Amino acid sequence: MSHSLFISDLHLSTDHPHSTEMFLRFASDVAPGAEALYILGDLFEYWAGDDDLGDLFHQGICDALRGLDARGTRIYIMHGNRDFLMDNELASACNATLLDDPTLLDLYGTPTLLTHGDMLCTDDAEYQQFRALVRNSDWQARFLAQPLAQRKTLIEQMRMQSRNEKQTKSMDIMDVNGDAVDALLRRYQYPRLIHGHTHRPARHLHQPDGRSCERWVLGDWDAGRASILRCDAEGIRQIVLE
Repeated sequence: MSHSLFISDLHLSTDHPHSTEMFLRFASDVAPGAEALYILGDLFEYWAGDDDLGDLFHQGICDALRGLDARGTRIYIMHGNRDFLMDNELASACNATLLDDPTLLDLYGTPTLLTHGDMLCTDDAEYQQFRALVRNSDWQARFLAQPLAQRKTLIEQMRMQSRNEKQTKSMDIMDVNGDAVDALLRRYQYPRLIHGHTHRPARHLHQPDGRSCERWVLGDWDAGRASILRCDAEGIRQIVLE
């Protein structure tokens, strides 16, 4: 049956060899045969800019995606909160299409809205301020004008600060806000919603204005388990790769 696959929050890096091995196995053995693969953010642990494509690790990931595309699976990539600096050079290296966040599509007859998910975590006001800053085009232009090595140092500092701040935040504040979800569903005329970011794989049912809307959440790949959603004309089901 014709189907599409959805993944997010892989956080690929040389520091996570098992996640990388799972991804390469997924790209060679599981994803072929799918019409499309949608990567809904955080493919990489971080992305300092498309001038880092010369890195051998990054080349290997791009080669795997190009190989999947060559076998007939279209590749779509969305920015996440860790790799929001991905741009057209990376997309070209992967034979992929960059998606806006959010993106609405007709998925086997069902309107389906795709987003990374961090925009919905509105209870975390501090993070939303940071998100608005780093998604600003002027900020990004200034950041990318710095040498690559300096950018990587700054990113590592920001990641360390983020890890420290998370120690003082409740789990609830880092989850999606129900009113924000309902507002997004209302804005796009009550579609099905698929997102990642929160690392809490589940199916939820929302009823904004009395309309029933599914919300599917993808898990991360950090704990030795790959979270995948398979969608076809009959609906969505979760797949776990270990």
